[in-house]
Amino acid sequence: MNRQELVAQIFAKKSFLCVGLDTDLNKIPPHLLKEENPIFAFNKQIIDATAPYCVAYKPNLAFYECYGSKGIIAFEQTVTYLKENYPHHFIIADAKRGDIGNTSKMYAQTFFEEYDLDSLTVAPYMGEDSVKPFLEYEGKWVILLALTSNKGSHDFQLCEDKEGVRLFEKVIKKSQEWGTPNNLMYVVGATQGSMFTDIRRIAPESFLLVPGVGAQGGSLQEVCKYGIIKDCGLLVNSSRGIIYASKEESFAEVAAQKAKELQEEMAIELDKLA
Repeated sequence: MNRQELVAQIFAKKSFLCVGLDTDLNKIPPHLLKEENPIFAFNKQIIDATAPYCVAYKPNLAFYECYGSKGIIAFEQTVTYLKENYPHHFIIADAKRGDIGNTSKMYAQTFFEEYDLDSLTVAPYMGEDSVKPFLEYEGKWVILLALTSNKGSHDFQLCEDKEGVRLFEKVIKKSQEWGTPNNLMYVVGATQGSMFTDIRRIAPESFLLVPGVGAQGGSLQEVCKYGIIKDCGLLVNSSRGIIYASKEESFAEVAAQKAKELQEEMAIELDKLA
């Protein structure tokens, strides 16, 4: 999915919501544990319920790989279901890959050829040759970790050099030599607040994947105040706040309501751009 297509979906649906599929067997409704593949059974109902209100889904590979081959099968079933039934939804593999060039090339082949996904989260720590292989695919996106929402992000990402430039700023500035706003996004946590201004100073046109709204306490309105641009430029992710809103048999209906509430807030923010 290219940038024009993604933006068109955002404004058509009045939503820039991404639903995170962080499926944990310890948290899904107990009645689903009787299913042959409870992970996929849960994902399928969540997808069907929330699809009208979001433009993207983000399965986090850790929640599938931890169950071995059964988890990978559930991931593959989820991807296939999305592609067959919701082909206009943007799919993000949240895998945070990144290694020496030949290894990154294999990771890129996995997610962009074998699974044919739209995008992949990538760690920038090893530099250009570890990221470039992911950027060689037409119509695919690299989502580079920049300023994350976790507490430990301050350990390294905010470290300053002697000129006062913080590490996350260096990552964003340098990486723009490798890609463009048409194939390179950045992860910026919703909990970072006004630092979105600093992000936009360096990357005024780039899309940002924003986790941390909902369970982690990030404010959608604050994210938009500092981060939204004329074609939106945001994909705001919510995982736990939507998919685990209920453990009852009506969990999918509750998830749909939570997604709808966020979508309605997003519609207000998009209308301000008109």
